Amino acid sequence: MDNIKVKTPWVKNLGSVPAHLDYFQGSMFDMVTAVAEKYPDYVAFDFMGKSTTYKSMVQLIHLCAKSLKTLGVRAGDKITIAMPNCPQAIFMFYAVNLVGGIANMIHPLSAEKEIEFYLNESESYSVITLDQFYSKFEAVRQNTKVVNIIIARIKDELSRPVKYGYMLTEGRKIQKIPADAPVIFWEDFIRLGKACSWNYKVERRGEDPAVILYSGGTTGSTKGILLTNLNFNALSAQVAAANPMFRPGDKMLAAMPLFHGFGLGVCIHTMLSQGGRCILVPRFTAKSYGKLITKYRCNFIAGVPTLYEALLRVPSMNGADLSSLKGVFSGGDSLSVELKKKFDTFLYDHKSAVQIREGYGTTECVTASCLTPPHMAKEGSIGLPFPDMYYKIVRPGTDEELPYGEEGEILIAGPTVMKEYINHTEETAQTLRRHDDGLTWVYTGDLGVMDQDGFIYFKGRKKRMIVTSGYNVYPGQLENIIDAHELVHMSCVIGVPDPLKMQKVKAFVMLKAGVPKNEETKEAIMAYCRKNIAKYALPYDIEFRDSLPTTLVGKVAYRKLEEEEMHAQARQTGEAPCKQS
Repeated sequence: MDNIKVKTPWVKNLGSVPAHLDYFQGSMFDMVTAVAEKYPDYVAFDFMGKSTTYKSMVQLIHLCAKSLKTLGVRAGDKITIAMPNCPQAIFMFYAVNLVGGIANMIHPLSAEKEIEFYLNESESYSVITLDQFYSKFEAVRQNTKVVNIIIARIKDELSRPVKYGYMLTEGRKIQKIPADAPVIFWEDFIRLGKACSWNYKVERRGEDPAVILYSGGTTGSTKGILLTNLNFNALSAQVAAANPMFRPGDKMLAAMPLFHGFGLGVCIHTMLSQGGRCILVPRFTAKSYGKLITKYRCNFIAGVPTLYEALLRVPSMNGADLSSLKGVFSGGDSLSVELKKKFDTFLYDHKSAVQIREGYGTTECVTASCLTPPHMAKEGSIGLPFPDMYYKIVRPGTDEELPYGEEGEILIAGPTVMKEYINHTEETAQTLRRHDDGLTWVYTGDLGVMDQDGFIYFKGRKKRMIVTSGYNVYPGQLENIIDAHELVHMSCVIGVPDPLKMQKVKAFVMLKAGVPKNEETKEAIMAYCRKNIAKYALPYDIEFRDSLPTTLVGKVAYRKLEEEEMHAQARQTGEAPCKQS
């Protein structure tokens, strides 16, 4: 690494964090197993009051792997995991890794058409999901190559008293799956493994592909990002090194979802490969999040700015003791200077000795690759690169590095950089570019600045994107869906500032000639959206327009609509409009 010719002004400010690390070169499961052998009786995770030790977790992963082998899963096969943060998702994720498969991680709340896309893009033959999501998978099954649908249930992983309460409340809402449905229930799936007597383990190395996560790529259309064992194992080592206060047995509130790079890479794999304890949260609100922090005396928490904004207003947090916290991390969107000051004061007032630390990353590098160090911070900065991660700021789209303090495109290189976008060789070539310094750089499409001390400042997005409650939403995708409706001539989707979500999604629609602009039409389009767009990306409103503003070259001028919306909000609140980045 020492012969790499890249400017690294941050090294002098790393404190006790080393600039370079040695990385585990086996599989993700191998790394977790090594820790399980060291701490067999430590709790690996808690789920709704029930604890599972490392020893028990590894045993169940092996059994799950045997079942996959019995179903005929081979090395390189893709298995789709559409699950919230629950035990079966953990067992399946590492079992897929153990048999040499590739885990295709998707949002269980995705719309039917999105699910169909994910299954076909990955060429998945097997799926695991919860009983409550079964109907969506069955609806699109005939359009995919899926052979096996494995159905898990939350109630199967609950202790008896909690299960009873669950079945009286949430469990009653779940539609019963027909007895003759072509599925494999979890308990039957696990029984398959008990009959497996042949070798089910496939040796995997660091460079072997292991996971597919989804992102908009550099153009804003959905791409499957192929990540390796080393990508995740390197992230684990980097996060541990950047947090020298971490100790095996420390607890992290794992509320960030498994299909998200941060949820999977930091809250799950980093913790389980370092001897940590995950508090699995399948679904949460700010109120339940706050309750779990205090109930489990969590040491580490992570969230998006909207979550921290909401926590400030949760009455049950009054008087809460947060002295157990060692690390509080923010990512997914820009943390405003004002919110950071408010939340730091909140932490201090609740006996915490730490302050919120902002980070930055992209799914093309699993997740975070830059974090504010614990010993120093600069206002408005997203921190310093992790060990062995390199940042530089270039003139957008080029390899021309810019001077310190000048705004340009953020580029990232290092051991967590993805292998490729699956089925998209052209965009892979645009995003991953090898420079004369010998490194392969990710062109993030984000704009930023580096100061002379190596601190990075996020300034905005070059690509069109809405961030709502930490989820990336790509307007172009939503417009393609809405434009396909029989009543719609053209649409434009924008992000509207929102105090809770940062942004919420709004659609402007030009209807076809003769279509009435009434509530019935709006509801017809909204019903169509609910079927084809994930819940978190749904427009909160549709506004009909006779025409949409255009640029000089005839494209829809979405920035004009954003400005109109901000001025409309300002008139309602009596405040001056703020310019969006």
